Amino acid sequence: MLLRIVFVAVALIAALLIYAATKPNTFRVQRSTVINASPEKVFPLINDFHNWPRWAPQDKEDSTMTRTYSGAPNGTGAVSEWKGSGSTGQGRMTITESQAPARISVQVDFAKPFHAHNLNQFALEPAGSSTRITWSMQGTNVYMMKLMSVFMNMDRVMGKHFETGLANLKTAAEQSN
Repeated sequence: MLLRIVFVAVALIAALLIYAATKPNTFRVQRSTVINASPEKVFPLINDFHNWPRWAPQDKEDSTMTRTYSGAPNGTGAVSEWKGSGSTGQGRMTITESQAPARISVQVDFAKPFHAHNLNQFALEPAGSSTRITWSMQGTNVYMMKLMSVFMNMDRVMGKHFETGLANLKTAAEQSN
């Protein structure tokens, strides 16, 4: 009887692992909001990593997080490395494209909790005297993320992170307006 239970458990685990492997190899998460400030006011909050602690969710949620800066002071070539506890993990961000005041691309390389390489893009569009901002992230769906997605909706989890960040960015931009 015990052998049968062990066999069923092993078969279920194997089926779960195989099912996770069938998940898509790439992912994309995207959220948007309207900020009551011009693109020229919003753009520097993203284009300069020194401003990210004012609005980035991981900076606000993890009091142990530390950042170091290198490369250009802002825009293309600016680099920020971070380290924190829990889900904040550790990694490096590099601005790879900066077209004021319309678009910023940030390469994000996670070292912990697992290795992953993603591209974050911020598109800013004038909307009257406001700005419609779209934050998207795309990347390789590493196996650990595939496995996690069996148990949770990653678009919902990461989407909540983006929604929080956009709400914080909105507050920061509108306060300085």
